[in-house]
Amino acid sequence: MDFFAAPTAPYDSAAAEAFAETMAATLNAGAVSAMTSVGHRIGLFDVMAAMPPSTSARIAEHAGLSERYVREWLKAMVTGRVIEYDPLSETYSLPPERAACLTRNAPLGNLAVYSQFVTLVGEVQDRLLDCFRTGEGTRYGEYPCFHQIMAEDSDQTVTASLFEHILPLAEGIMERLDEGIDVLDAGCGRGAAVVAMALAYPESRFTGYDLCGDAIAFASERAEEAGVDNVTFEHCDMSDFSDRECYDFVTSFDAVHDQKDPQQLLKAIRGTLRAGGTYLMQDIGRSARLEKNMNFPLAPLLYAISCAHCMPVSLGQGGKGLGTMWGWETAQTMLEDAGFRDIRRNLLPHDPMNVWFVANP
Repeated sequence: MDFFAAPTAPYDSAAAEAFAETMAATLNAGAVSAMTSVGHRIGLFDVMAAMPPSTSARIAEHAGLSERYVREWLKAMVTGRVIEYDPLSETYSLPPERAACLTRNAPLGNLAVYSQFVTLVGEVQDRLLDCFRTGEGTRYGEYPCFHQIMAEDSDQTVTASLFEHILPLAEGIMERLDEGIDVLDAGCGRGAAVVAMALAYPESRFTGYDLCGDAIAFASERAEEAGVDNVTFEHCDMSDFSDRECYDFVTSFDAVHDQKDPQQLLKAIRGTLRAGGTYLMQDIGRSARLEKNMNFPLAPLLYAISCAHCMPVSLGQGGKGLGTMWGWETAQTMLEDAGFRDIRRNLLPHDPMNVWFVANP
């Protein structure tokens, strides 16, 4: 079969032309996403947010960058309707309404963080094509900067809301943390959340597990820099960890769906909790049913991340490859099958992306 043959079936030319316009807009959006990643990583949005309308030379000077590269980046972002341009003065500006979701510590959350996933897919595309042909999976180490991106995501979706919105979901846990309990963060990544808890609750004892040694090394350095001595990080394959009844509180932040065996992990987490313990689990809050995700604005991005990362890294461990969009329904069923009781599903108004489960053994 010639996959590249011209279509022979009759088609509606008006509908085809309209779809071609849609695809052209998609190509432009992809280009803007790539340039947004560049602007975020090199700090241009943060620099421009603090400046009045300025020339490309002035912006480059403030950023400590090459003017020629900055000027070309600015042109891409102007035509992408992100940066404003005044042709009379030849100055560029980032309106505060746009900076509100494009800068570090942005009040609406920094969406530029997620543009990095678009460029990451491009970086691993050749490897991904091989996986399409062979059906095999990948390893975490094949994704450059992945832990850095996830750490930025965690900083704004977890750590920033940890004490005001997230921990209060587990009734009474903050009081118990004050008194002193044993806590495990399963899949701790670079350790931002668990270090924040260790700082806030010096009477409690914290452990962070993660499969990736580089993330654990970063987390250990972070704890040392923070001066906390009540947290320990361990390089651990959670597919078969067998700690039993040694923690009072276990957390996992966006860490379950891409494990080798999410069901077995949840059973192990239940087994590691003492009587009266609590499990707090964050994961992607979309549905397992495709049709229910059609109107979610970031659904294409989440499915793309799933296809390029979460699904193949699970397959690469010999897992089922449930993917990012495994669905809150699947997660709840697995919590029930793991033996958890009193399972409470929570949604936070400021965070449409995630679901938060609180459960007891």
